[in-house]
Order: sequence, then C-alpha cells, then structure tokens
Amino acid sequence: MRKRPSASRLFAGFEAAAATLDDARYLLRLYITGTTRNSERAIVNIRKICEEHLEGRYDLEIVDIFQHPTLAEGEQIIAAPTLIKHLPLPLRRFIGDMSQTERILLGLDVSKTPLQVASDQDH
Repeated sequence: MRKRPSASRLFAGFEAAAATLDDARYLLRLYITGTTRNSERAIVNIRKICEEHLEGRYDLEIVDIFQHPTLAEGEQIIAAPTLIKHLPLPLRRFIGDMSQTERILLGLDVSKTPLQVASDQDH
C-alpha cells in the first residue's frame, strides 16, 4: 500500500510550484489591427498590466495583422485585438481591449490565489 504525502509536504510542493511561477518568463504576443481605438487601448492596457504585475519578466510582441497577415493566419487569429500567452504554459488567448484586468491576470496565472488572499487577510 502506498503512503499518502503529509499535508505539510503537499503544501511545500505547492509553495515551490508557486515560487517557480513567480519567476517564470512570460512570452506574450498581441495582435492588433492598425491604429484603431481598440488596438491602442489594448496596447496601453496590456503594457500597464505587464509593468505592474510582470515587471522584468515578460516579452511582449505587438503584431499588426495588416502588416503581417501570415503571422495572424498561422496563429488562427479570428478577432483583434487578441493576446496570446505562449509561455509559461498552458497557452492562453484573450480577445478584446485588455481592460478586464482581473480576468487577464487570472488567465495569466498572476492573480492571487485564495490561499494568498486568506494569508494576506490574516496579517
């Protein structure tokens, strides 16, 4: 019979995984359509999110699908603006002007977990 790991060992593993994610380098690509209002808003919003939450550990590439249609076709972009998180895995897609910060942070796995929120409230 296999012995189950203790709760403290599981929690230590979770903390190690979270620390690795905190150090992860993010590879993001934002597809836009020219200089439209939505495109400009998406650029401003995602840059703000990256600077505030991923400072020093992200690469953001902005691709205008009018200038690089083959890149957009290769990624199967059907709407713009579209943000694709290539790294860390899993790959994620976000469509819109990137104004829903909490939704973006959650999708990027940057938002605080319930354990972190509870811990913060205890102090």
